[in-house]
Amino acid sequence: MAAGGGRYFCTAGRGLEPFLAREVRERLAATEVDCISGKVFFSTEAEPSELRRLRAGERLFLLLKKHTPLAVSGNKGKILHDIKCFVIEEPEYWLDVVSVWRNFHGGEGKKDDVSQANRLPLKRKAEEETAPVTKRQETEQARETLSEDCQVEAGERCVESERKSDQDYWTESKASLEDPSRISGEKPIASEQCSFSFRVSCRCSGAIAKILTSQEIGRAIGIALMKQFGWRADLRDPDLEVIFVHLNDIHSVVGIPLFRLPLANRDYIKIAGLRSTVAWAMASLAEISAGACVLDPMCGLGTILLEAAKEWPEACYWGADISDSQLEGADVNIITAGLVDKIELFKASVKALPLPSDSFDAVISDIPFGKKFKITKDTELLPDILREMERVLRVGGTIVLLLSRHLHKHMDGISQGADSEACRAVSRGTGETTTAEALNVSGNSSSLVKGVEETFLSSRQAHFGSLVLDGIYGVSLGKTDAFIHKYRKISSGGNQ
Repeated sequence: MAAGGGRYFCTAGRGLEPFLAREVRERLAATEVDCISGKVFFSTEAEPSELRRLRAGERLFLLLKKHTPLAVSGNKGKILHDIKCFVIEEPEYWLDVVSVWRNFHGGEGKKDDVSQANRLPLKRKAEEETAPVTKRQETEQARETLSEDCQVEAGERCVESERKSDQDYWTESKASLEDPSRISGEKPIASEQCSFSFRVSCRCSGAIAKILTSQEIGRAIGIALMKQFGWRADLRDPDLEVIFVHLNDIHSVVGIPLFRLPLANRDYIKIAGLRSTVAWAMASLAEISAGACVLDPMCGLGTILLEAAKEWPEACYWGADISDSQLEGADVNIITAGLVDKIELFKASVKALPLPSDSFDAVISDIPFGKKFKITKDTELLPDILREMERVLRVGGTIVLLLSRHLHKHMDGISQGADSEACRAVSRGTGETTTAEALNVSGNSSSLVKGVEETFLSSRQAHFGSLVLDGIYGVSLGKTDAFIHKYRKISSGGNQ
């Protein structure tokens, strides 16, 4: 593996996989792009500074393993043995990947410094000299270093527990897992030899989760790594932040997070609003070019404007909102991001914008919804909002809106001149359905993104005044689903 490149995967919110697949190809010149639900796999020679610039992804990992689902039987011991073999079957590749990780983080030395001195082959010679450690001592050491505070979810806070459950495989009847050396004839590594520390994070779902807990799997993998490489488990301040393992009915994936903080954590956003990855995806649909004028007439805390201005700095941006507190928060974010000269804020109602007609190239907005920002009679106000957005938009310009499921379903009722059956066909597709259809297109990113677009554009275009529907994208906002609608203005006014 090259020091500056390799195989990666990046997690993404549901529905954002097509956006991320397109981004890695365009930004990183990535190859071998492959998508599954929630993840995009790719290869690239990009440098760390370029990888950090990914905007549609959540967390970026160096890929260690990607495999079909592991066979599940009723024998917990056999499943754990298969998992350990799956994880450490290519020790040289592990060292290559860890070496790349250390290079990214400015670690000194070569891969030999990581574990060459401590690494033991899968079958150690009986005459190797190691400090004798009894089975009971090793069990106690393992309990201390690999306790039940393995993370169940990436980023989830660790919870420490010293209790043994009835199903805990750390029992005398499972001695082969407590002490692998008992079967292989290997002698355990003395703790003082271990200089490289790590932590395991495991997620499991589906059939395997009915047999084993994430904690059990994490401990088994941790012990296997300690035995194989001589590394030391450290749950609080490890050298290798997390070794991420995800097992389900679709795939088995092992990776190392490239950066300690998620890519979705934007250091230029002081007060969080809309999820930054969704805001970036919306801006990417607006076709912003140099010199363009972009408006968010319901800007809230300004997340969409911030994402757009950071990515396309040659355009000019305006944000309006009726709420003083939202504008104050947006102003704080704009100052923090150093974009005071790029984004101008003003107070106005989206139903009566103090702006000339045909003055903007793109209008992007998150129509407020949910308990906090619920608009009274929102379905009645939506036509007025759209008409005002349409008025200030230039011919050929785009409108990109984020709508709740409720508003998404009501868009048919206010669309004019469209084939009603075609519109309903689009509206019936949830975020999961439309994304799944797109993700099933041959597995590479170009066909994937094309598939997303064709899924929507194959239905007859719906009109609202001079606006033509140009795409609908289902996305997840965590606990709720939402839909991105894209429109294009085809004339100066009137129905087409």
